[in-house]
Amino acid sequence: MPPHFLVHNPEDSAGVIVVEDATAGMELEGWVMDTDATIHITALDTIPIGHKVAMGDIANGDTIIKYGHDIGKAIADIKKGGHLHVHNVKTKRW
Repeated sequence: MPPHFLVHNPEDSAGVIVVEDATAGMELEGWVMDTDATIHITALDTIPIGHKVAMGDIANGDTIIKYGHDIGKAIADIKKGGHLHVHNVKTKRW
């Protein structure tokens, strides 16, 4: 079975959903590309394909790391397994 989400390395705080059926309460399986490891997270929200899932608890103001890169900061507290998107993550550029 293919993974539900991808992360580049274990330090990433966001995984990218790569399936269309990531629903709230679902046990998601992820693939860590750098280490070829498999990890599991329970989705707290239904998360659309291409959107992000929190790899751990994230505090308001924390930097979000996706595929090894800083993609912005949290503008709200986000629980492990929560949906990361424009409602709770903003760019640091402006």
